[in-house]
Amino acid sequence: MKIVNSLALRVLVAAGFLFAIKPTIAHHSFAGFSNDEVKEFTGTIKEFQFRNPHVWIQILTTNAEGQEEEWSVEWGSPNQLGRRGIRPATFPPGAEVTVRIRPMINGSAAGAFVGAKFPDGTIIGQWED
Repeated sequence: MKIVNSLALRVLVAAGFLFAIKPTIAHHSFAGFSNDEVKEFTGTIKEFQFRNPHVWIQILTTNAEGQEEEWSVEWGSPNQLGRRGIRPATFPPGAEVTVRIRPMINGSAAGAFVGAKFPDGTIIGQWED
């Protein structure tokens, strides 16, 4: 009887672990972003959302048809970025910025942050000319 209880406990613990880890892996997936393309555009920062679970930068730009378009750029967690010196004031609303992102595969106006360059030459993230 002791062996059966021990085996049942092990199975329950293993199943619990698998069910707990699956949402974590799915949550951190970057499958929706292109690994083959980096898009660069210049715009005006509308909002820098420095909140958990992920930081977002909202950028207003003008598309090829001359219409204003809002892009949503996803970045890491505030905790992770704060350790690298990123603060809520790093991307001030109204500032002009050129960003590089890995765009969404589905073509929506969103992407994963790669790097940013301000007119004064300040670079944040990865930026190679």
